[in-house]
Amino acid sequence: MSDRPVTSRPVLAITGGSSGIGRCTAALFARRGWNVGLIARGEAGLEAALADVRRAGGSGCMVAADVSDAEALERAAAEIEQKLGPIQAWVNGAGASAYGRFMDLPEEDYRRVTQVTYLGVVNGTRVALRRMQPRNHGTILNVGSAVALRAVPLQSAYSAAKYAVAGFTEAVRAELLHDSSRVHLGIVHPPSTNTPFFNHAASRLEDGVPRPPPPVYEPEIVADAIHLAITERRREVQVGGQTVALGMANTVMPGVLDWALGRFGQGMQVSHSGRAGARREETLFQPSAVPSPVHGAFGQEAMRRSAQMSLNRSPGLATMLLGLGALGVLACLAGPARRS
Repeated sequence: MSDRPVTSRPVLAITGGSSGIGRCTAALFARRGWNVGLIARGEAGLEAALADVRRAGGSGCMVAADVSDAEALERAAAEIEQKLGPIQAWVNGAGASAYGRFMDLPEEDYRRVTQVTYLGVVNGTRVALRRMQPRNHGTILNVGSAVALRAVPLQSAYSAAKYAVAGFTEAVRAELLHDSSRVHLGIVHPPSTNTPFFNHAASRLEDGVPRPPPPVYEPEIVADAIHLAITERRREVQVGGQTVALGMANTVMPGVLDWALGRFGQGMQVSHSGRAGARREETLFQPSAVPSPVHGAFGQEAMRRSAQMSLNRSPGLATMLLGLGALGVLACLAGPARRS
């Protein structure tokens, strides 16, 4: 397919588009009528993701850029618009993690995780707004995480960065609303997802390798949530029952969750499987020289459907069920009070 601008299809730009959720999302949008501009560091991964987009029926282009480099992102956006046309939606999907207890993580690991996972979102949002605000149109979608609703041990840098992404999203959204802007800013919080993220994360673990805590979901579910959030201009989409339960538990009984994560949180994130360890390639400081797949090493346990996503598509039903759940919690709390 030609890379000249095609204005009959909307244009999506996505950072972190060469692997995992980003690569999966790019192909999904191409199947559903979008052209896609891919941004990531590694040429090999970008080429593979671009092939996915074209097989799915979309036009696409790829630009190698590090999201921590604001000027490089600006050039990437300019090239995408030159080749595909105005960007209608921008997904900040790049992220990186370093596993280890806080005192075992070197300062440079902490800084790099923050630069990519948080400041990469800041840079991407600024680049997108420079284009969307003058047009008074467009959607920016930030990829958060379940750990933005409740932080977990062994991932203090990543958890903190995702909390920062959530706070940043709320602050900038309020500014856009103050200006009566028609640019929409949303966030999607994925659960544990079967992607190469865990194989690519830096590890300072004494024993074992990083793994997603169960339950694990396939990335197609998250890509579908991103599409829903963009096309319906949702404020926030929490993906999977795990994510919703984690956020609710942290609100209702944070002390109990402290205890549970202190007792079990580290073991749930470490694998001693040779299969998981064999596929490791840390990419915190440099991109992979080979294409990175959509799926990770945990497909045997990953769920391919999510009841929570069905509720996300029916917000009225979700609100009703949430209300019933809240009434149940209040009833449980009121019972002991009446007996006292």
